[in-house]
Parts: sequence; C-alpha cells; structure tokens
Amino acid sequence: MNGSGKEHIIKSYDDELARLTGEIVRMGELAATQLESAIDVVERRDERAAQRVVANDDAIDQMEQEISHDVVRLLALRAPIAGDLRNVFAALRIAADIERIGDYAANVAKRSIPLSMVAPVAPASGLAYLAELAAEQVREVLAAYNDRDTERAYQVWQNDVALDDAYTGYFRQLLTYMMEDPRNITPCTHLLFMAKNIERIGDHATNIAENIWFQVHGEPLNKQRIKRDFTSNPEPGRLDE
Repeated sequence: MNGSGKEHIIKSYDDELARLTGEIVRMGELAATQLESAIDVVERRDERAAQRVVANDDAIDQMEQEISHDVVRLLALRAPIAGDLRNVFAALRIAADIERIGDYAANVAKRSIPLSMVAPVAPASGLAYLAELAAEQVREVLAAYNDRDTERAYQVWQNDVALDDAYTGYFRQLLTYMMEDPRNITPCTHLLFMAKNIERIGDHATNIAENIWFQVHGEPLNKQRIKRDFTSNPEPGRLDE
C-alpha cells in the first residue's frame, strides 16, 4: 500500500473515532440533563413530568446500543492495535457508564412520584445540591474525554470526595428527621434512595475518569483517593460525630 493509501485509512479511522467521541459526549450531556430534569420534577412535585423523564431514558439506552454497534464495526473493519485499541475500548466502557448514569437519573424521577403523594418534608430541598455536584462531575469528565485531558479527568476523580461528603451529611440529616417524627420515615426513605442514586452517578463519573487515564497513558490510575461515603459501612461513632 502506498503512502497516500495509508494516510487515507488513518484519516478514515480518525474521523470515525471523532464521530464516536462526539456521540458519547452527546449521550453524556443527555444523561446530565436527565438528572437535572429529575430534580426539577422533585421540586415541582409533578408526576406527569416525572413520567416523561423516566420515558426519556429510552433515548440514552438506544444511543448506548448504537455506540456498541459502532465499536464492533470499528474493531471488525479497522483492527486497531495499541493506543487505537484503547480508544475503542474506552468508548465502549464510557458509554456503559453513561447508560448507568441515565438509569440512576430515571430512578430519581421514579422515586419522585410516590414522594409527591405524601406531605412535603424540609430535607427534600437538599437533594438539589447533591445533583448539582454530580451533574458538574459528569460534564467535567465529558469535557476531559472529548479533549483527552487526563489532568482534568484526574481532578474529577479526586473531586468525588466532595459528593461523598455531601451525601454522608444528607444521610445524617434524613436519619435525624426520621428519628424525630415517624411520619417522616416514608418520604425520607424515598429521599435516601434518591440520594444514593445521585452518589452512584458520581462513582460512574470517576469510572469514566479512570478510563480516560488508561486510554491516554496505557496504565491504570493507581493513585490514592479519599473515599468518604461512610453510610454503607460506618466506622464506630462516625455518624454520631
């Protein structure tokens, strides 16, 4: 094959990879918007709008399937190796993480429906701050992926501690409300599940950051990161501090 033929193949692969990256970034933006829409219906206590948010998750699922097909086609037609292969597999893994982010956003919207059927509780307003942190993490890591910016990805990876701290504080607040008045147990239980879904969105953003790091450097992100979600396995006395 002459030089121009090789250049054509390389350019064709680069074009396909750029298109794939663009699709993943659009998918991620849709997932972040879904989360914001879910929080909006929580605040408005709007059952119909919540059902629309849940239904919109199908669009994210469809995009993930299309991206998977594109990855298989790239593997079959281009037979990428080394760094090119990492690019393709990173796309597949990141798309899967975004699909899960969309699922968690839909779960928040689903929980808002029974929550809207009981008397409002004050802690419900605190959910928006968690969602704001999570959506920012998602958008930052998408920008890092689009630019292959490992330092920005690493910052997202480190910043997950802020969401963990906020989630743990919110968890404590909800427990206090439930202990003070049994009538708060049902709405606060819904809020606990919703908050956990949002915290998990942050975890998937860190997964994406790790994939970006491996995609660019060809090695795992092995740095130490503080993890401050103590709600699943609290240290003795931790929740009483």
